Amino acid sequence: MKTLYLRIVVTTIVVMIFSSLLSFFLSNAYYHFYLKPHNDEKVTRMAKDIQSYYQNHSSIDINQYLSHISQLGYQMYLVASDGNGTFYGGDFRKKELDQNIIQEVVSGKTYHGINQFPSKLFVTGFFDNVLKNTIGVPVIVDGAPHALFIRPNLEVQFGEMRIFFAILLTFTILLSVIFVVISTRYIVKPISKLTEATKKIAKGNYNIQLQVNRRDEIGQLASHFSLMTKSLEQLEAMRQEFVSNVSHEIQSPLASIQGFSQTLQLENITEEKRKHYLSIIEDESRRLSQLSKQLLTLASLDKEEGIVEKDRFDLSQQIKQVLFMTEWSWREKDIAIDMELPSVFIHADQKLLQQVWTNLITNSIKFSEAGGTISVNIRSDNEKCYIEISDTGIGISKEDLPHIFQRFYKADKSRIRKEGSSGLGLAITKRIIELHDGNIHVESVLGRGTTFFIELPITSN
Repeated sequence: MKTLYLRIVVTTIVVMIFSSLLSFFLSNAYYHFYLKPHNDEKVTRMAKDIQSYYQNHSSIDINQYLSHISQLGYQMYLVASDGNGTFYGGDFRKKELDQNIIQEVVSGKTYHGINQFPSKLFVTGFFDNVLKNTIGVPVIVDGAPHALFIRPNLEVQFGEMRIFFAILLTFTILLSVIFVVISTRYIVKPISKLTEATKKIAKGNYNIQLQVNRRDEIGQLASHFSLMTKSLEQLEAMRQEFVSNVSHEIQSPLASIQGFSQTLQLENITEEKRKHYLSIIEDESRRLSQLSKQLLTLASLDKEEGIVEKDRFDLSQQIKQVLFMTEWSWREKDIAIDMELPSVFIHADQKLLQQVWTNLITNSIKFSEAGGTISVNIRSDNEKCYIEISDTGIGISKEDLPHIFQRFYKADKSRIRKEGSSGLGLAITKRIIELHDGNIHVESVLGRGTTFFIELPITSN
């Protein structure tokens, strides 16, 4: 069963059917082992009372006497040894009776036809209105031996039937309630496990294993809950690492500022050293400012909603503008710019994408040797545009390449430290590309250069 609804429906139906069948067998057993002998005994007692009363008052008319008794709710058959008989009360459905039975009763034996009546499915035998399903007692009428067969009529049977079906209904309801409670407990048990798991998560315990081998909604919920738990555990680890990295990045420039500020208070330092220390303090302050801006940028990008404001613009003109803005940097290092930028209009956030091109081109300039080359190319089709930004710089090692988009990751730590980088630029770049439903990946050879490949949809989703 693949749905909880179907599981509950089928379970309820099965419980009702099973309870009804079990109630039927229990009620049938009650009939055969108690009700049937009890009814036989009760009718036998009634027959013997009739027999005794008549034997003690043999002067009364037998026909009038039995007719009067039949009006009280009994069917009777009075038969002589020669087979001639008279019926009193309602008719029997079947009036055949073995002559041997008649002779046995005439000879003085009591016939227990109700108790000896063949057992049938359900309790239909209890209500079978046939002459064999009676109690027979011997009676002397006018000096001649007779046999009197008696049983309750249908009116009495209806009363017995109500009792029986009341018992059957009671069994059915009782068993249904018991089995529904048991089956519901089975259905709800995984939900209870989920409840306990949420309490553990609330306390910060993410090491939770849910063993729920089901394919319905509850099974899917448990599976997704486990995935969510793993994601929360990863997020918590990332959060702790992020806090640790931020603390380290902030602590380092603060320590430098504090140290050089104390040094400046000394009276015996030269003016040249004083200016040098002040420039270091200025650089570290600028680094702190850049770090705080990038952290704010990342925080806003993580919100996703309402961040991207798209409009239509020429992507090639935007990249040319970034190259123009950084011209002093690449001209200072005598870097050649090789660009192929045909006009491509896209629907995107200009401000965010400008930060992407600024980050990538600035990195290419920063990590390129003097006299190197930076290439920027654009090509497009009907759905996407493809941007390549490559340089002939120092490159990235194979070990560092898979991690360069991680926050605070720094490949060449000594050089990055010198350049004042925070290790957040590429993380911001990737996040912006993802918010535009694009992709970015990198290829690099250590000592030969690096190429970034970006794919962006031309139109908005």
